[in-house]
Amino acid sequence: MAIDTTSPPAAQTPPRAERLAPRARLVLLILCAAQFMVALDFSILNVALPVLGEDLGFGQSDLQWAVTAFALPSGGFLLLFGRIADLYGRRRLFLTGLGLFTAASVLAALAWDPASFLTGRALQGLGAAVVVPTGMSLLTTTFPEGPQRDRALGVSGTLLSLGFTVGMVLGGVLTDTAGWRSTMGLLAVAGAGVLLAAPGLLAESRHPQRPRVDVPGAVTVTGGLLALIYALSTAAQRGFGGADVLLTLVAGVVLLGAFVVVESRAAEPLVSLRMLRRPTVAWGNAGGLTTFAMMSAVIFLLTLYLQEVLGLSAFWTGLVFGVQGVVAVFSGMIAPRLVARIGARSTLLLGLSTQALFTAPLFLLGTAAWGAWAATAGVTLACAGHLWAIVAYGSIATSGLPDGEQGLATGLVTSSQQVGITVGIPLLSALATSRGDALRETGTDAVAATLDGIRLGLGVDAVVVAAVAVLIGVGLRRRGGAARG
Repeated sequence: MAIDTTSPPAAQTPPRAERLAPRARLVLLILCAAQFMVALDFSILNVALPVLGEDLGFGQSDLQWAVTAFALPSGGFLLLFGRIADLYGRRRLFLTGLGLFTAASVLAALAWDPASFLTGRALQGLGAAVVVPTGMSLLTTTFPEGPQRDRALGVSGTLLSLGFTVGMVLGGVLTDTAGWRSTMGLLAVAGAGVLLAAPGLLAESRHPQRPRVDVPGAVTVTGGLLALIYALSTAAQRGFGGADVLLTLVAGVVLLGAFVVVESRAAEPLVSLRMLRRPTVAWGNAGGLTTFAMMSAVIFLLTLYLQEVLGLSAFWTGLVFGVQGVVAVFSGMIAPRLVARIGARSTLLLGLSTQALFTAPLFLLGTAAWGAWAATAGVTLACAGHLWAIVAYGSIATSGLPDGEQGLATGLVTSSQQVGITVGIPLLSALATSRGDALRETGTDAVAATLDGIRLGLGVDAVVVAAVAVLIGVGLRRRGGAARG
């Protein structure tokens, strides 16, 4: 795509002077709208599950599949489709994924029984697995490395995080006013809108040499991710003691280990281990995986706290996360300026440290009414750091790579995002649930047991983010100058 990227050197031009051409803004709008739509789908059904289950005839224990059916393919196939897009055309695959996602949303909205609904959700997830890496690789190949890409990643990261939050608010409002089917209908309308606008704006791009697809690598990494996501999602509902959970968890680890072996011997690997040995790629994605996993878990645990401990309605809970969403927009606008001023490495460390710092006090939440205000302040400030980390890690993990490897690099970036969102909630939810169940068995009051489990999850969350920030600081120390973006 021919986009005017002419600008004076970043060292001579303040970030505020870096402007996108009108066509580039439209491209960014389309790509970010697609990312926002997928993020919305991750959370829009959360509060609608009880109503949906009663309407379609889901058993209580089967409701998790409404979420898992989407999460499995959306997380499992990301790397594969990111690579296929490099080889056969990012625009073509992006439009195909949009079409699949839109049609699947229609099927889910019209579902007449659990099987038809889960089929729609699984196809939505498959479409998302196509849209996310191809959309991100189109973004990084459209906008050159430096202030323009930093700004584009800032907008994209903001909308991705905002979509997850807005989905929770919209899900409750739509379910109460128009029924759960309207949540899927909204996604179908959004998908159709993006699909109509995208062809006239996006130009085709692909790897110039079109190497072969690494089939053994694709099979092992896809199977490993599917098994791992299934195990963690199921454990959040039933704990880690089930045979199916343990078997799939072991299978996931074994397959991902086999994937590493396969890639080390493949002539044209799906994931270049040479690329993964780059400190910027490895540590950048570690930061992305952590910030997404732990922030999505905070939002989920605070939703339980506000509704099950404090007894707030879905409407008031939505207002709490609405405040967070507003701050997320401003944080995303500030992030590229931080990267330009102090560098991507420092911005990533600042973001993770801020996220950990304001998550930690949430461990002290109690049953008093002031807890709602404390939760609002804590999650809002933690989210500000989260947005800084999003922009910085994407900038770090895609820097210094040729366009021919951007699909692979952005496949890793988007895998960190989607796998993080997918595994963070079940991991800490399983921890909180196990703690609460253990206390109930000793005769502890149900609300007190739930609160104790939530506090444990929030405390672990803060510790994990802080620990990863320290590791990244050490790992990128020698690359401080190169980790600018």
